[in-house]
Amino acid sequence: MKLTLFSPVFVMAALVSCAQPTLQDRLLANDKAIDEVIAKMSLEEKVMMFHSKTNMSSEGVPSQGILAIQYADGPFGIREEGVPNGFASAGWVTDSATYFPTGSALAATWSKELAHKYGNGMGTEARVRGKDVILGPAINIQRLPVGGRSYEYLSEDPFLSAQLATGYVLGVQEMGTAACIKHFALNNQETNRGSVNVIVDERTMREIYLKPFEAAIVDGGAMVVMPAYNKVNGDYCSENEHLNNEILRGEWGFKGFTVSDWGGTHSTMGAAMHGLNVQMTGDRYLGPALIDSVNAGKVPMDVIDQKAKEILRVRYAIKGIPEGEHDLPGTIASQPESRKIAYEVAQKSIVLLKNDGILPLRKEVKKIAVIGRNAVALTQSGGMGAGVTAPYEVTPLQGIRNKAPKGTEVIYAAAYKDFKGMFGRRRPGDAPDPTVAVDINEGPSAEMLAEALVAARDADVVIYVCGTNKSIETEGSDRKDIDLPLGQNDILEELAQVNPNIVTVVISGGPCDLQLVSEISTAVVQGWWNGLEGGNALGDVLFGRIAPSGKLPFTFPVKLQDSPAFALDNFPQKEEVAGDLFGNQYRQDVQGQAGFRQRMDPNAYYSEGMYVGYRWFDSRNIKSLYAFGHGLSYVNFSYSNIKANKSKYGKNDVIKVTFDLTNEGEMEADEVAQLYVHRIDSNVEFPYKELKAFERVTLAAGETKTVTLEIPVKDLRYWNEAIGGWDLDSCNIELQLGSASDDIRLKTQVAI
Repeated sequence: MKLTLFSPVFVMAALVSCAQPTLQDRLLANDKAIDEVIAKMSLEEKVMMFHSKTNMSSEGVPSQGILAIQYADGPFGIREEGVPNGFASAGWVTDSATYFPTGSALAATWSKELAHKYGNGMGTEARVRGKDVILGPAINIQRLPVGGRSYEYLSEDPFLSAQLATGYVLGVQEMGTAACIKHFALNNQETNRGSVNVIVDERTMREIYLKPFEAAIVDGGAMVVMPAYNKVNGDYCSENEHLNNEILRGEWGFKGFTVSDWGGTHSTMGAAMHGLNVQMTGDRYLGPALIDSVNAGKVPMDVIDQKAKEILRVRYAIKGIPEGEHDLPGTIASQPESRKIAYEVAQKSIVLLKNDGILPLRKEVKKIAVIGRNAVALTQSGGMGAGVTAPYEVTPLQGIRNKAPKGTEVIYAAAYKDFKGMFGRRRPGDAPDPTVAVDINEGPSAEMLAEALVAARDADVVIYVCGTNKSIETEGSDRKDIDLPLGQNDILEELAQVNPNIVTVVISGGPCDLQLVSEISTAVVQGWWNGLEGGNALGDVLFGRIAPSGKLPFTFPVKLQDSPAFALDNFPQKEEVAGDLFGNQYRQDVQGQAGFRQRMDPNAYYSEGMYVGYRWFDSRNIKSLYAFGHGLSYVNFSYSNIKANKSKYGKNDVIKVTFDLTNEGEMEADEVAQLYVHRIDSNVEFPYKELKAFERVTLAAGETKTVTLEIPVKDLRYWNEAIGGWDLDSCNIELQLGSASDDIRLKTQVAI
């Protein structure tokens, strides 16, 4: 199949507008032709576009040869083909796609360029599969360390999330596929996600939670938006006038369409009048009931026509692929170039949290004991939400064996059991599986522990692979805590008694409590759910083929109660509904319920305001275990000669900071330089510091580069609730440059 880099809407953009058209304005290129199509359509034809055709498609205009829109679950790989009206596999042989590192791993690269490549790979494979819209990226702020979808989202920081989301969206849409950013907005917990009402002030919402969405729309040109399940300040997101019409379409100039999350539509009039285009799934609200509402004069026809136009703008921009033209004999979705991208992202996402000199592993290491079931566990699928059927997945154990020097013996012991939680429902009469734990804190059997200790005792180095899995961190539920499950801490203490040379590798999507791990281990590595090449990337780092260069995209607290939502008793809410909205409707095999029985609408109070993640820890002087932005290397980097290009800046200026960065080691390595802003004498309340610029820099051994970081002054504005708009606080600011939020190397002062 021939892939088109730019769809017709981009080619025709120059014909559309006056000066400096935005990426959203480019969707207007075909409005004249679209108006002609709509003029020929009946009301029934228009409404057919407003709800699902199949489980993963919505109707086009068959009478005029306009194809249906095909959706692909993402955001870290094109999901396997499902049956028309469900999520069960359709049994294709060509839907094997590249499993990319998940969201938190991508965020740990701190690389806008890699996010763009990642999007290219996703967009390419969607086209191979005949998909028009990728349901991704997922860009909600990681407010809770226990969040069930931390692995899918990017960061606790809005600026880092915004930069990566923009790169991802641009990359996807360059390949002729539309990106659907989700979940709009404030879907920061899975607990009660179908009914929870987020109570948040306007400033916090604008500065923290909407920033990634705004960037993806304005700077990335995202064509599709998915409203979240939850409510915001009293209204469901799928019918939230303030979010969908006033902000998204009004202020940000969004010209595409919105599609509800599956089961996330709640009324006909609310959805029709307050910004929803497509109901997924079924036609209960935006089907016959909508036609009745139009005929009764309750919904104006121009509202219907505008919805149809917004959908057709995307349909015209994204070339439809007729069924049968994409499922070519012998062709699978996974592309070699995409696998290379996944490999590069995985390599640069791995975070070295601690190292007492044991890494990289030396040639003298001849026998390695790899301990822990996570060393062999596959992470491409599982949990409630989207997974990927990949052509292969290199596990940590395979990667260590692949990359170990010739003659190195690598032995393995599982040490702890698997845990499947609600996804391991046993049928009556099934025999117990001795390798599967019944409880999340069930420790190993005596035989498993003995096998692990024998392996560790005789090894030169123990690589202990621990963490969570996709039954523990999953869509549809949040973790109860961030403790290591399945007796993993107890096992580590036992291992240390027989061999102190322990490198602990944590495989997880979100943060875990690593206090004991950090105390006992000689080195600690955060390895993530790192895609189909994750094991090879891990081997590269452990054996020193590359220097680790990942940085944490969120804070690892010393204890869960140190994090803001827990410290202020804002989570969990005291009320819970019966089950999960999506699970009860679409995954009854897991939930065991036939319907969503909503008992109440619990309120989630965001009273911590702007103080999310490191903003809270820094402003309250609370020490974290591993800070936002933390990540070590095998070399040392020195920072020097910081300079700002001016001493005073106006509202239209750009602050340009230059400095010298030197690799003082003996191998090539990447450093992520981070620039934070601290207001010295502000007239308005701000967190102690905020990330405003960063850059990943590659340096050869001994090399020095002069690096420039830029902060547009407009990015220093705050949301002034008194005037209902963005405003600039004139004050002196300290620019703090460093290697992590708690590792500031240089400072300089300027005035705004």
